[in-house]
Amino acid sequence: MVIHIIFVLMLFTVASLPALGGKDKEDTKPLPEPVQVTATGKVRLTGSSHMSSLVITGETREWIVEPAEEKKLMLLQQQTVTVSGMEYYVDYFFANGTSAGRKYFLKEIVVH
Repeated sequence: MVIHIIFVLMLFTVASLPALGGKDKEDTKPLPEPVQVTATGKVRLTGSSHMSSLVITGETREWIVEPAEEKKLMLLQQQTVTVSGMEYYVDYFFANGTSAGRKYFLKEIVVH
């Protein structure tokens, strides 16, 4: 019986503690305007089955192809292609505000 009372007291004590950590910082910067680029690289499929992405891997950069555009490049996997399209990027951050990297995306793709 004493063990049950101690357990209940511990449960109430733990439940009343504040959450650890801080509030996530919100990104208030708007996305940059897309710019027209020509990209050359190998078309690859990355990720796992339900979270896969089609990417173009160039010498200095990797572009993620937007899902609406993947149909244009799906049959060109493992081939080197040259495409033009609109490039934009998204900066990612950890919860504490430090940078987690930048990812580049391509949309409105035209295969050359």
